[in-house]
Amino acid sequence: MANAVMPVAQVTLSQSVSSTELLQTTSSARVRRTVTPLSSFGQAARPTVAGFFADNEFRSSLKMTRSTQRQAHHRLQVNAVQKAEYIWMDGHEGMKGIHFNEMRSKTKVIQNDIPPGSLDFPDWSFDGSSTGQAEGRFSDCILKPVFTCPDPIRGDPHVFVLCEVLNPDGTPHETNTRHLIKSVLSQDILDEDTLFGFEQEYTMFNKAGKVYGWPESGFPHPQGPFYCGVGLEAVYGRSLVEAHLDACIKAGLKISGINAEVMPGQWEFQIGPAGPLEVGDHVMIARWLLHRLGEDFGITVTFEPKPMEGDWNGAGAHTNYSTKSMRKDGGMKAIEAAIEKLSKRHGEHIQQYGLGNERRLTGKHETANINTFKSGVADRGASIRIPLPVSLAGKGYLEDRRPAANVDPYVVARMLIETTLKN
Repeated sequence: MANAVMPVAQVTLSQSVSSTELLQTTSSARVRRTVTPLSSFGQAARPTVAGFFADNEFRSSLKMTRSTQRQAHHRLQVNAVQKAEYIWMDGHEGMKGIHFNEMRSKTKVIQNDIPPGSLDFPDWSFDGSSTGQAEGRFSDCILKPVFTCPDPIRGDPHVFVLCEVLNPDGTPHETNTRHLIKSVLSQDILDEDTLFGFEQEYTMFNKAGKVYGWPESGFPHPQGPFYCGVGLEAVYGRSLVEAHLDACIKAGLKISGINAEVMPGQWEFQIGPAGPLEVGDHVMIARWLLHRLGEDFGITVTFEPKPMEGDWNGAGAHTNYSTKSMRKDGGMKAIEAAIEKLSKRHGEHIQQYGLGNERRLTGKHETANINTFKSGVADRGASIRIPLPVSLAGKGYLEDRRPAANVDPYVVARMLIETTLKN
């Protein structure tokens, strides 16, 4: 619901961690003692590794047993290597049911640290027959690193490595939509400096398969009090949302905001402004983080376009889009020309804008009917909305409200460029 096209502040990755409690079992009772982290002594604290101490320097008053000495030594050995989480998409979003997503990942141990931001990480492979991307008789698929950033969960020096999927002969796999953007980025397109803001809506479910926060039987109050709400009666799942926001910031993603959505248990985060490749890379890492943190909170996240039938809003991925021509004085003419071109290829966009989108685009709940193309100023029931501030300024951007929450962000960026600038 919120606009994702706004400046993004630069954020520095914090490496500090909280104090670690050491538990020692005795025959009579369990005694709890607290260790002061290295950061308290003016040094950078190392990230916590599960099962080990957060620091390898302790106050002189703390008497270390042989066991704790061994654990501290083990921790030093663990931190001597880098964990690289290789992340990719299997291309089956929306095909596996409401409680499954397309994100996959596995961890590679790197003996010599490679800094985040570098693409010097080695190619890797995976069993494509287990992800629906290959047949068992010739199942290897290649992971090609294309974007890296700090790992905010494991901490420094660990990293996320987003990958494109390649066939064994090095050609792009059919599920690899990212590489298609490169084919449209000719010099004339680069000169237009296209920018995107992606508004990712999602719905939370609990372990019992019900929308998170909803009563065990029946339904919550009708929609109205929940959008951008505050308070226990109006907002469900904020702890995960805040943890996800912090993780995205620490990873260096261009996340520009969050808000509770119209349906209770539904939220949104915004990525952008960013270029056509960058917006997709940051959205996919942010999606992975949402699923991964959901494991810790006991929450399943879905991008299903219509997770609850009835008088409830669906989940979309409204995409804000602009070119240099749209952003300069008199840019409204370029915006109107783009809308005219989009109207002529409405059907082609709808086919690529997410599985199950027909259950969301009904003409109700702030959507246009899937079979109708219309645009308007400040109209959230339009296919393409011109925000009121844009209309008043006579320049800026347009909002494509058609994409479903489970849409491929690389596909949206490519199709908007192709339709408005290539045709």
